[in-house]
Amino acid sequence: MNKIFALSSLLAAAVLVSGCGNNGDFADLRDYIEETKRRPGRHIEPLPVFRPLPPFSYTAMTYRSPFERPVRELASIQGGRSVEPDLTRPKEFLENFSIANMRMVGTVVDEGKLWALIDTGQGSVESVSVGNYMGRNHGKIVTANPNQIEIMEIISDGGDGWVERPRIIKLDEKG
Repeated sequence: MNKIFALSSLLAAAVLVSGCGNNGDFADLRDYIEETKRRPGRHIEPLPVFRPLPPFSYTAMTYRSPFERPVRELASIQGGRSVEPDLTRPKEFLENFSIANMRMVGTVVDEGKLWALIDTGQGSVESVSVGNYMGRNHGKIVTANPNQIEIMEIISDGGDGWVERPRIIKLDEKG
């Protein structure tokens, strides 16, 4: 019984494979390909010449971000309290970097004190704690926890005064 089944399966496979053979049914396709090859080639237009644009210098980095509150609104929130930065104190290392480029990448606890690890955005990681300064706007770290640090910046109000602006840098878990 197995020999008969194997023989009939082999015969059916041979019939199916013979149907796939090239028996001249593609003559019209071959004629179309030959006709297409005999056609003359068309002229291809050259690519347009692109003139380089003059370089653009972005100078709005020093302006207030459109996503932050206006200075007048910040002044009204503070209730007229007078603040100004201590311009006589020595600057700390992280005050050389823009706070917008900094990321909190972790924390370390040493002798009960929490240290936040800050990526400067330029290839180095620095440790900071409450009381340290960072950013170009006299930002002082006022609170720190394992998930974020809160910074109080002192910025110009556009006139002769100063206002405080709170900032939060959250832990960047993507790393």
